[in-house]
Amino acid sequence: MSLQLFLPYAVGIALFLVWHILRRGKGEKAHKAEFKENLAAGLMEPPSLHPVVNPALCIGSGTCVKKCPEEALGMVGGKAVLINASACIGHGACHSACPFDAITLVFGTEKRGIDIPLLSHLFETNLHGIFIAGELGGMGLIRKAAEQGTQVVEAIIKRMVGEFPSPPDMVDLLIVGAGPAGMSASLSAKLHKLKFRIIEQEHSLGGAIFKYPRQKIAMTAPVKLAMVGLVKMHEISKEDLLEFWEGTRAKHDITIDYNHRMERIEPFDGGFFVHTNQGTPIKARAVLLAIGRQGTPRTLDVPGENTPKVAYRLIDPHQYEGQKVLVVGGGDSALEAAIALGSIKGITSVLSYRSAAFSRVKGKNRDTLAKMQAEGTVDVRLQTQVLQITEKTVVLKNEDGSTSEIDNDQVIVCAGGVLPTPLLKDVGIKFETKFGTV
Repeated sequence: MSLQLFLPYAVGIALFLVWHILRRGKGEKAHKAEFKENLAAGLMEPPSLHPVVNPALCIGSGTCVKKCPEEALGMVGGKAVLINASACIGHGACHSACPFDAITLVFGTEKRGIDIPLLSHLFETNLHGIFIAGELGGMGLIRKAAEQGTQVVEAIIKRMVGEFPSPPDMVDLLIVGAGPAGMSASLSAKLHKLKFRIIEQEHSLGGAIFKYPRQKIAMTAPVKLAMVGLVKMHEISKEDLLEFWEGTRAKHDITIDYNHRMERIEPFDGGFFVHTNQGTPIKARAVLLAIGRQGTPRTLDVPGENTPKVAYRLIDPHQYEGQKVLVVGGGDSALEAAIALGSIKGITSVLSYRSAAFSRVKGKNRDTLAKMQAEGTVDVRLQTQVLQITEKTVVLKNEDGSTSEIDNDQVIVCAGGVLPTPLLKDVGIKFETKFGTV
């Protein structure tokens, strides 16, 4: 090829490289700024399983950054970096996407350890008959959690030969949690004709998946489920995955007892009493804990909180159109909920927080809220606490001890969660603390 013929190709390649470098530089500048902002705000301690990038192996392809639905990873200095640790939910899409195995998924950091239960190769705790599968046991990947659910049931059957069937007032297996591990275990239990029951503290199945705020999650390899067979899921939206689980539940007639929050486990000779918020304890030969690590929503413990108007997260702000909504809390989730509600015409958005200022939140959220407060689209009430929730109002206690009653249709409490670790330690389950290790 002559130089004259090659020149247009060379110019095209050069222009593309210049465009790519400029575009990447602009993206890196934004990622670096976000990283510094989150570091300054104290938001760099990941709550669960998260990626650690080995810079010696990272080639800077950016594949992991593109695959992260939460945009928790970014490019800084030509390498992938966890720039928004608080947003990471640990599903591991980045780990699977990395072409050079530069990413390791770990629990805890050098500064803050995370307690992980000690489990046998059969996923059994040190208490005979109590098993743990999924995120609580150290596995945040959806596919792996589902596989563990099946393996636990198979282990229970093998380990407890001769103990089934249980007496009429006892189930063979109680499954706590209707996420991937719990649903997979329920299918396997039904296949093997175990007398089982599955309870879920939320009002719908899906576990942590239901709380994902993004459209994309990843299952990077097929998973085999009892009664279903091989399910081929690679990249699938949250909504489609929840639809799959609900369709599977309905097809195989799996009954889930919703709004059952586990509060205590009481061992006895031959099984366990599992106490819930619904009163009568459940008597079970074996218990599978598939409850994740996000814990139970922290409540306000005020009159009226148990009414249907109270929720503990914002899923779709449009469902509150034309209503007066009070958001309670001072973290990013509370600010983002109040901002989302205030952005929709017809919604009266009020934010109540007990302190005088918002600390440990993203600067962008703080600035957006301040702007919306000035515009009158969000009513921010600092140094207030909820005293009572009624059908049409909420009573707030002010800093000076006085009270104010505001018109209200719905309340969203964003006060964090109570981790299950203390409850499990009380019953005698042993843990080890991970400081940035697998």
